[in-house]
Amino acid sequence: MEQEFESLISLQEIDKKLISLKKELNQIPLKLKEIEDKRKKNQEELSKAKEKLIANQKKRKELELEVQSLKEKVSKYKKQLYEVKTNKEYASMLKEIEFTEGEIEKLEEKIIEELLNADEIQAEIKKAEEINQRENNKLQEEEQKIKSKREKILNEIEELNKERKELIPKVPKNYLELYEKIFSKKNGIVLSPVSDEFCSVCNMRIRPQMLNELKSNKDLIFCENCGRILYWVGKPASEKKKKRA
Repeated sequence: MEQEFESLISLQEIDKKLISLKKELNQIPLKLKEIEDKRKKNQEELSKAKEKLIANQKKRKELELEVQSLKEKVSKYKKQLYEVKTNKEYASMLKEIEFTEGEIEKLEEKIIEELLNADEIQAEIKKAEEINQRENNKLQEEEQKIKSKREKILNEIEELNKERKELIPKVPKNYLELYEKIFSKKNGIVLSPVSDEFCSVCNMRIRPQMLNELKSNKDLIFCENCGRILYWVGKPASEKKKKRA
């Protein structure tokens, strides 16, 4: 039985590696999405800064058009000064010109403020571009590592599947059927190595009589708690030495 059982243990080891690798593989799309989300976020920060500059330019244009309109109005008023016939109309026209010129001055101050804001926004854009470039370089490196890891995992899975295919004919049919039945119910963990008095998977204590039968290695022994196939491996030599000491 020992030789036959070794092929079953080897099958379990291959399947455990496959399960682990497939879990890693399933995480890779999530990691790549995280990278893409970070890349989009960096681009959004840069886009926001550029949108601020566009809004600033639009505001300045509106103010400049308003100033131009008021200057034309002042020019029109000044021409009308020569057409008024009374001192009262003349004084009223001068007052209107003075008020409009005051409005022009206020608008020109706002334009200067927007120009200063534009300088700050352009500095913000430059900084955002530098950060975006630096972060994207890091993300690109990280992305390449993940893709290389994915390629490596796929190659390992391919090799393990080949080993598994070659091993299957060496496993007794009755063992294989039992293995596959437990495999589907126990998340792929069919066998449980025992080195003391406990099932290494569920940590259930094994009865002394069952433990003796397990050590004799004559029949298949199942854990009374989790239902997995138990097999005796004994204590490592290092642990035995410690116990003797």
